[in-house]
Amino acid sequence: MNMELSLEKEQSEAVIVNLNEAKSHSEKATELFKNGYNCSQSVFLAFCDVYEMNYDTALRISSSFGAGMGRLREVCGAVSGMFMVAGMIYGYTNPKDYISKTEHYKRIQYLANKFELESGSIICRELLVLEKEKTVQCQKLEQQSIIKKDHVWS
Repeated sequence: MNMELSLEKEQSEAVIVNLNEAKSHSEKATELFKNGYNCSQSVFLAFCDVYEMNYDTALRISSSFGAGMGRLREVCGAVSGMFMVAGMIYGYTNPKDYISKTEHYKRIQYLANKFELESGSIICRELLVLEKEKTVQCQKLEQQSIIKKDHVWS
C-alpha cells in the first residue's frame, strides 16, 4: 500500500509525508509530528495501515485531541491517539457485551499506566512541565512514549 500523504495547507502549501520510508509506527508518528500534525493525529495516522482508514478521515477524527484535547492541556494527544488506535483494533461494538467492554477498558488502563510510568503523566500540562523547552518536550514525549513499542498491542 502506498502510504504517501499529501494534503493542502492554507496558502497552497502541500504537506507531503512519505510513510513508506518510516520503518516503525513510532517513526511514522514522529515524521508526521515533525511535519505539523498534532500528537493525536500523528499517532492515529501512523497506524492507518493496521486499521485501514483513509487519511482524511483519520486526520479529521483525531484533530480535536491534539494539545491535550483542543489545547486544554488535559489528556495528552498522543495518549488519545493511542486509545483510538486500540479502539480501532480491539474495540467493542455491542453495548451489551460486558466481557468485551471490560477487557477493552482493562487494555486502555494498562496502556495509560504504562505510558504514565514511562513518561511521568498522561496529562498534557504535566508532561509539558516535565521539560524546560517546548520544542524538546513534544519530541521527547514522542520518543519516550509507549507508541514507539510496536508490539504493545499483544
